[in-house]
Amino acid sequence: MKETPVWDKVNQWGEELGVLRGIIQKTELTETTKWGGEVYTLNNKNVLGIGGFKNFFVIWFWNGVFLKDELKVLVNANEGVTRGLRQWRFTSAKEIDESLILRYIKEAIANEKAGLSIKPEKKEAMHCDFFAAALREDKELNTAFEHLTPFKQKEYWEYLATAKQEKTKIARLEKVKSMILEGRGLNDKYR
Repeated sequence: MKETPVWDKVNQWGEELGVLRGIIQKTELTETTKWGGEVYTLNNKNVLGIGGFKNFFVIWFWNGVFLKDELKVLVNANEGVTRGLRQWRFTSAKEIDESLILRYIKEAIANEKAGLSIKPEKKEAMHCDFFAAALREDKELNTAFEHLTPFKQKEYWEYLATAKQEKTKIARLEKVKSMILEGRGLNDKYR
């Protein structure tokens, strides 16, 4: 028996999600599990996912913003935050029209093959005068920090820049010094 995915929040849409899963399996997409839910990929790129919520179940398209959506069935579930993702919501298995769903899926696959996607906006790394001074004063620490990947450097900059009080900055710097000297990222233990 298949475990209830995280995205079937209320465990009431099992049969309906099974119908969607059956439709998706007729395509070239590969089923994977990400973030506790069913995600379907093409060449390891997220194309769509399915899940259940309290009042509806969905198929969502990672780059749904590029779909023609002639039926006007797609919604932005998190307006102002989500730029590319679009959901097609259902409240009953009777609403599932295999040929229409396959049309949307095939268009999403074609869009993925064409490379249509919204690239995440790059955020500027935070700056912390306290940390910058510490790096200038400690050459060994600075050299080790420069050998970290830009991603790991950004994590440290943000960690120290978000400390508001001086004593917090000092405590955080003491905590991360050994990690930097060992070449570890701030959150490596969670990866």
